[in-house]
Amino acid sequence: MNKEFDCVEMKRKGARILQKKLAGLSLEEELKFWQERTKALKEEQKRLRKKKKRLSKV
Repeated sequence: MNKEFDCVEMKRKGARILQKKLAGLSLEEELKFWQERTKALKEEQKRLRKKKKRLSKV
């Protein structure tokens, strides 16, 4: 059986990338990173909700 997509491998790859980004950061720097990423995520969710609302009116 040949899988085209492996969810566990995707999760592990993402964790490795994140670990590299956070390596060597102080606690304050890591907290700032997460605050910025949370803000960006919320803004993206807001943008997508507006887009979905516009599309549903068409």
